[in-house]
Amino acid sequence: MFRKFASEALGLSDIGVIVPPKDYDKVDSDDYLFHEDGEKIYFLIKSKKDEYCFTNLALIHVDGESAISSKRAIKRYDYAVHHFAHVAIETAGTVDLDVELKFTLDDQQKFTIDVRKDFIEQLKDIYKALHTIGKLQKLDRQARDHALHCLGQMGGMFKLNAAATADVPVSYYNALLAGVNEAVQVRHTRRDFSAVFEKYIHA
Repeated sequence: MFRKFASEALGLSDIGVIVPPKDYDKVDSDDYLFHEDGEKIYFLIKSKKDEYCFTNLALIHVDGESAISSKRAIKRYDYAVHHFAHVAIETAGTVDLDVELKFTLDDQQKFTIDVRKDFIEQLKDIYKALHTIGKLQKLDRQARDHALHCLGQMGGMFKLNAAATADVPVSYYNALLAGVNEAVQVRHTRRDFSAVFEKYIHA
């Protein structure tokens, strides 16, 4: 029994633990961060097989095939591309040793992460952060759809025969394209969620 509890405390069992910030430089995930682009770890869950590393830019999953294998697959899910939904915490029963953090990415890929139940307060923090990121990503997606809809409406209003010279359509097109690209790719595609993590994560 003591050996079982010791393994869980060190993140050496299938039940994960929350790694404190002072140990972030000791985990595998740290080697795959884009430090050059200002990427930093805000929350990290580690078990014997896996690491789930939440940075300001992406979820990095160090995926172990088994607890006895040293082989790892590094999977990166950038927030600008992959969207959170259905974030939930399933609390433990009286005799259970773990709680579960659950969420989906892109409404398709499901994640269930088992974490030792005495880390429940920290899990509440990441629950709030991921739920908020998911809401902001949904708002961005709606704004991008609106921008593209407006582009279609403006295209329908534009009359080629109203152009004074041949180069007028080209100038209109370039201006519209630049505006839509700025709206879709920059203004309404958040890539860095540092502010959300700093608001909700209490290390």
